[in-house]
Amino acid sequence: MAANLEKPVYLEEKLDEIRQSGRLDYRSKSLPTWCPGCGYFSMTEGVVDALNSLGLDRKDTVVVSGIGCASRFPFFVDTYGFHTLHGRTLPVATGIKVANEALTVVAVGGDGDGFAIGGGHVPHAARRNVDITYLLFDNGIYGLTKGQTSPTSALGFTTSTSPFRNYDQPLNPLMMLISYGASWVGQAYAGQPHHLAQMIQQAIEHRGFSYLHILSPCVTFDKTDKTYRNLTLAVRDLPEDHDPENRLAALAEAEKVDRPAMGLFYREARPTLGDALDDIVLKAGGKLESEEATAISA
Repeated sequence: MAANLEKPVYLEEKLDEIRQSGRLDYRSKSLPTWCPGCGYFSMTEGVVDALNSLGLDRKDTVVVSGIGCASRFPFFVDTYGFHTLHGRTLPVATGIKVANEALTVVAVGGDGDGFAIGGGHVPHAARRNVDITYLLFDNGIYGLTKGQTSPTSALGFTTSTSPFRNYDQPLNPLMMLISYGASWVGQAYAGQPHHLAQMIQQAIEHRGFSYLHILSPCVTFDKTDKTYRNLTLAVRDLPEDHDPENRLAALAEAEKVDRPAMGLFYREARPTLGDALDDIVLKAGGKLESEEATAISA
């Protein structure tokens, strides 16, 4: 039997392939500075892949972050970026989208930034159906401030702020966002980078408030719970017959936290905040920008 010899992969050839793909056009000259092995590297590449696949112009794209490990994200992509205050990612992202509807706005944040100090903003962005994408990086811990318990930390988790184990019931962000009225809710895993990039692209393509929950290990401060080993064994695909337009089915799947499902949980087509504001302008006797531009050119 002949030996099965695969063609060797050379670094220079691979780099040339990446350059020709156009992906590097969306990367800044600043290299990511997260801990080696952090799932945030997969998310950076996922966003870059999605922007490249969609062919979005960098000058028409804005990435908004708050505080935490995810706050560095805008520095590593070559688009417009806004590094905001702790927990204020969504209000700023909403303001950007309202000011310029033509922009593609991507908000990024961690479980602490999004569901602790920033938790009060999430339901309102969701129910208003702001046409932005919210990428939530959930590692179940405060990584930047050296490993304290977060709103999504597991019961029994031991940290510097819960030395006698965590007794607080963790939040279920998927159930929250589906209940809040987000019109697109999905989940991905940093350990499955190709699927992650596909989900990010779907989230950006959706017209309305899209929420992608991304499970991501903290390799430095979590050695027992959301590790790559544990998550890789636990994650599963959503059932093939899952109907993303069935809210109750989506909630039922979101409740299965011991076997987190990957994929699109819920999707709904409905007017966005921008549509509502346009309607108010017309009812108040004003003109939309598109109408004004048409009138001027005529």
